[in-house]
Amino acid sequence: MGYVAVGYGVSGRRTAAGLRYGWTTGACATAATAAAYSALLTGEFPDPVVIELPKGRRPAFALDRHELGPDHATAGVVKDAGDDPDVTHGALILATVRPGEPRSGVVFRAGPGVGTVTKPGLPLEVGEPAINPVPRRLVREAVAEVADRHGGSGDVVVEISVVDGEELARHTWNPRLGIVGGLSILGTTGVVVPYSCAAWIDSIRRGVDVARAVGLEHVAAATGSTSEGTVRALYGLPEDACLDMGDFAGAVLKYLRRHPIPRLTVAGGIGKLAKLGDGHLDLHSKRSQVDLAAMARAVRDAGGDAEASGAVLTANTALDALRRCQALGFDLGALVAERALATTEGVLRGAPVTADVVVIDRAGTIVGRAGYQPRH
Repeated sequence: MGYVAVGYGVSGRRTAAGLRYGWTTGACATAATAAAYSALLTGEFPDPVVIELPKGRRPAFALDRHELGPDHATAGVVKDAGDDPDVTHGALILATVRPGEPRSGVVFRAGPGVGTVTKPGLPLEVGEPAINPVPRRLVREAVAEVADRHGGSGDVVVEISVVDGEELARHTWNPRLGIVGGLSILGTTGVVVPYSCAAWIDSIRRGVDVARAVGLEHVAAATGSTSEGTVRALYGLPEDACLDMGDFAGAVLKYLRRHPIPRLTVAGGIGKLAKLGDGHLDLHSKRSQVDLAAMARAVRDAGGDAEASGAVLTANTALDALRRCQALGFDLGALVAERALATTEGVLRGAPVTADVVVIDRAGTIVGRAGYQPRH
């Protein structure tokens, strides 16, 4: 179980914060395929199995499982995501390789636990196994290398499976993106960077792509599950119209500016959206803070009296400021929504997107709205 690295790899390498790097599902699937095809040609499984990844990395993966039959070989690698909080960390990635038709090249199949694409807008055709383009390229290259070394044709059927992948996929974006039956096999470099923003931002972009491809005219970008539930109930939105924005407001707005959808609702708690109103596009607490002094000035500029602005200035949090202003009869939620809308429209910069903002409290109650509100 696990892996070791040879040559230029990432085993043992850590980020500046001391976090350990890991490997993608695509890298694990490639290693399992190389081992299985080697056994199909030679009768023996290389263990560990060395593969080549982009940027010259040549890691070696230990096999967790292997089986050789009369017309197939199966090998399995356990994914090590390093210190990344990845839902697939520890998952067993299996590759079963069988001989293919002459001159067919590598044909991909989705085994148990790997999803199938059912909606347009993704980088794969509808009906294809959810094995992304870069992992497919890595698998093809690994098959070609094994074929050259052992005299094979390179014409094979490669079935990728993930043990318990269908259950794991329920904790990912796959159901929302129309990928059914399991996980996606992902990765662009083969390396998992701990706590990387890249995967989340890529999911946001794919969510927009799918929404556009299926013709949705209204999407909601929410900071969390409570705000998403509130805005879905408010507008009757389907699940695939909801973008899991999290802290990445800038990623949503900048992508929609280039790939517009007619309507956008931004939804979130008052603290997150207060930061958006201050012009922050990354809403994570480590990268932006609620500026209560700026909020107090905004209260004064909006006609609030000294008591209201003082209540905000001396509050502990944005939610505390909201409650204080509610007691005084000042609509702080609406003010935060208006400021967040101004930032939203500023980033969209004239794109054909009509926006509105919905601010909630911790219970999911709407405490402020701004922007377009259709009549029902």
